[in-house]
Formats: sequence, structure tokens, C-alpha cells
Amino acid sequence: MTDRAALAWNVAAGVVDPEIADLTIADLGILRGTDERDGTVVVTVTPTFSGCPAMTEMRRDLMRRLSGAGLGPVEIRTALSPPWTSDWITAEGRAKLAAAGISPPGPAPDPAPESVPVALVATPRRVACPRCGSGDTAELSHFGATACRSLYRCRACREPFEHMREI
Repeated sequence: MTDRAALAWNVAAGVVDPEIADLTIADLGILRGTDERDGTVVVTVTPTFSGCPAMTEMRRDLMRRLSGAGLGPVEIRTALSPPWTSDWITAEGRAKLAAAGISPPGPAPDPAPESVPVALVATPRRVACPRCGSGDTAELSHFGATACRSLYRCRACREPFEHMREI
């Protein structure tokens, strides 16, 4: 990795997810790599899911920060393969999710290479409350503030919270 590519990684790693304050794209595992090709800094990112609306803002912020650090010209590439998985969230990212009141995801299900599992019945899961740690929680809505989160309530402390889904 060249010095410019290493600097680009450090700058890009500080870009935050516009949907979750203080959580960076490096924390989420969205930042896949930096390189330098023919004088252009190339940053590769993978969205958490296809069509993620936050990617537009993240790309804009990446361009602004990298150019502001004197690393222009810059190219932002999107890699869709392999697809992002919640297993790529770092330990620090998981801690930041919990600190923000969002229950971090558990291990992602193993993908079947030639088939897609279809659950006809909801799979019960134990989601710990990020505030008090209790496992006595209930899903209130499968749909939260974003497509990757669900809304829960803790029966112990009675506080609502979001859970980031396993993908």
C-alpha cells in the first residue's frame, strides 16, 4: 500500500454513517480498501444492502474529506461481491451500537450458495437490551428507523430500543 493509499484509509475510516452518529464506515465494515492507481486514490466500499440510501451521503462525505486532505483526484467504487454481512462490524462498532442504544446483531446466518432459506414461521431470537443487558425483551415492530433495524422493548427496564438485524 502506498503512503497516499494508507493516508486515504485513515481519512476514509473516519467517515461516519449518517444514520448512526459516531459509527464509522470502518466500524461497520463498509470500507473495503484504498489504493492508488495512476495518481488517483481509489476507495472501495460495500453497502450494507443494495439500494441503501445512506450510501449517497457516505460517498459525498468520502469525496469531501479525501479531497480536503489533499488526496485528490479521488474515485469511489462500490463492490457488491462478496455482499456485506453484519459479521463485518468490528468489536468497536458493536460497542458503539450498544452505547447508542442499538442492540448489536448476533452472528449472521450461513448463506447457502445455491438456495435461499425461507422461514415460514418467525425464528425466535434472544436480543439483549443494550441499556440493562436483560434478555427479557420483545419485538414491537420488525421495521425500525432504517431497513436494517427492528424495534424492541425491554421487559425489565421497560425501555424501547432498536436491534440491528443479522444479515
